[in-house]
Amino acid sequence: MNPLLENFETPFGTTPFSKIKNEHFIPAFTKAIEIAKNEVDQLVNNPEPPTFENTVAALDYSGELLSKISKIFFNLNSAETSPEIQAIASEVSPMLSAFANDISLNENLFERIKTVYNNRDQYELNAEQKTLLETNYKNFVRNGANLSEADKETLRNIDKQLSQNSLKFGENVLAATNRYELHLTDHSKLSGLPEGVIEAAAMTAKQKNKEGWVFTLDYPSIIPFMTYSSNRSLRKEISLANGSKNFKGDELDNQQIVLKIVQLRHQRARLLGYDSHAHFVLEEQMATSPEKVNAFLNDLLTKSKPKALQEITQLTEYAHKLDQIETLQSWDGVYYTEKLKQELFDLDDEKLKPYFQLDHVIQGAFLVANKLYGLEFKQVNNIDTHHPDVKTYEVRYANGNLAAIFYGDYHPRPGKRNGAWMTSLNTQFIKDGINNRPHILNVCNFTKPTETKPSLLTFNEVTTLFHEFGHALHGILANTTYPGLSGTSVYRDFVELPSQVLENWCYEEEALRLFAFHYQTGETIPMELIQKIKDSSTYMEATRMVRQLNFGMLDMAWHTTDPSHIESVGTFEKEATQETQLYPYNDQNNISTAFSHIFQGGYASGYYSYKWAEVLDADAFEFFSENGIFNPEIGTLFQEHILSKGGSEHPMELYKKFRGKEPDSNALLRRAGLLEEANLS
Repeated sequence: MNPLLENFETPFGTTPFSKIKNEHFIPAFTKAIEIAKNEVDQLVNNPEPPTFENTVAALDYSGELLSKISKIFFNLNSAETSPEIQAIASEVSPMLSAFANDISLNENLFERIKTVYNNRDQYELNAEQKTLLETNYKNFVRNGANLSEADKETLRNIDKQLSQNSLKFGENVLAATNRYELHLTDHSKLSGLPEGVIEAAAMTAKQKNKEGWVFTLDYPSIIPFMTYSSNRSLRKEISLANGSKNFKGDELDNQQIVLKIVQLRHQRARLLGYDSHAHFVLEEQMATSPEKVNAFLNDLLTKSKPKALQEITQLTEYAHKLDQIETLQSWDGVYYTEKLKQELFDLDDEKLKPYFQLDHVIQGAFLVANKLYGLEFKQVNNIDTHHPDVKTYEVRYANGNLAAIFYGDYHPRPGKRNGAWMTSLNTQFIKDGINNRPHILNVCNFTKPTETKPSLLTFNEVTTLFHEFGHALHGILANTTYPGLSGTSVYRDFVELPSQVLENWCYEEEALRLFAFHYQTGETIPMELIQKIKDSSTYMEATRMVRQLNFGMLDMAWHTTDPSHIESVGTFEKEATQETQLYPYNDQNNISTAFSHIFQGGYASGYYSYKWAEVLDADAFEFFSENGIFNPEIGTLFQEHILSKGGSEHPMELYKKFRGKEPDSNALLRRAGLLEEANLS
């Protein structure tokens, strides 16, 4: 029997990972696609006239088994992959793409949807039903329902190629990340590195059966090395290794894949009647158009770049005074930023890390959720996981009812891609009077415990954990009727609000005192350190903002340009990012060839959304700050109108219901300390 095709006889219907073998996936996908097709056929062939319930709702509820299998498989492909999993992904992705096209290009199905849409005023639809109907209708139109048969076939071919190229892009990035290591055997080359970083590198070397110390391109390894190593030549080496990933002209080079992806996206957009991929994507976002996004990004650049250049000048003068550095390079930035921060604020991550033991920070996030939303998290050991490192929790409402199952996967390993993300194994929805509760995952890459120390986080990692937990709460507290509108199924430039707003609690004394205890003494983090965290929160903020704008503008450049004229990935990127360069350009480096957010993930024409959502989150947190960061009434408003509603209404309407007004665009500049520099009132 194939466990993927059986009812999961497990606690809360959780995934039985230990029973699932690689050979189960292809047959399971094949069967699930067949079942989903049959469900759609029954819907299309229904002799009854089309209604909202028998057409729109029925379509949204269809494919439940296929969705479940897909979530399990693609979680493994990101967090626990292998050559076998990657081979399956290469076979499965075109199957899924073809199935999606079979749905979106089904003329008879579209006719039923269109009939309901054209007669929508005859039905007494609530806000969520109206949104689902409109979303479905637009999705069909935006995915080729009105195309000729020949153009539909072209679209199928484009989508198949896009699926294959995006997979290959991600596989190459992971392989290039895993291939590099900086192996040191001379202790003098570890100068400047904290004891914990050295110990972690020794443990990595031991795992690789090597003497000495090994540093990799995994974030918990490269970031502290770049931050603390006083060996400039080694900082340069590992920085260039990271920056030139998939840009070396070898078998893992992604340049042609990048060009192919943007060409296919442009062709697809043009086929559907749009000027560019960005025009296609942004039509259904809060920002609405590339022109509005570019105006937003350029406005932030105008207001932040002068201050960023001042910050870099100050940093360069400091590096010259300290080490006679004439020209600050990209591999110097993090190092001297940390040095100057220590001097200006008497604060560094090594002083903070003892207060941020991973287990304590996790519990702190849970306590914040408890105070805001009444949630209770209980760790349990009877739920199967995809790796022994993964922790599992029952999440319950204040009334004791199950809210969700939560998985925490916090440490790097060879089969796991870099970064941090939230995903789900089970979507929330209400059907036949039953509220199916979600199974939510947070996946991060934090330093593993060593023989002498638990996992201790940098402050940046603390905010990362809270960020991803904010996404998790969006899933955990989901409470919509239809799966297609549940949880994080919202506009891309709205989805970062729940995650980014939660980061603010990391800077507040009232929240830090819940979880920031010294791992050895149990001492609560001193008030003076909390004050230094707040004082330093806007340090180099303009530089950080310009860096984010650099990514957003590069994304928009790739997806608003006719790619048929692009001959060189390197030249195109250099020109696209010219206005956001703060350090000398290095032609060995390339962002695009490892820019997984836009070439493998779902952020193409959407990277700007991080800054867009920062405006929302800064404005939202001002509301909390003015009324108390644990004010239960404000928490209830945020839960009721943002976290539980998913995509059931337009995000601006939801935001106004929470806040009582539209967001103040100056809130972000106020928080960043850039309002004065921007000469705004």
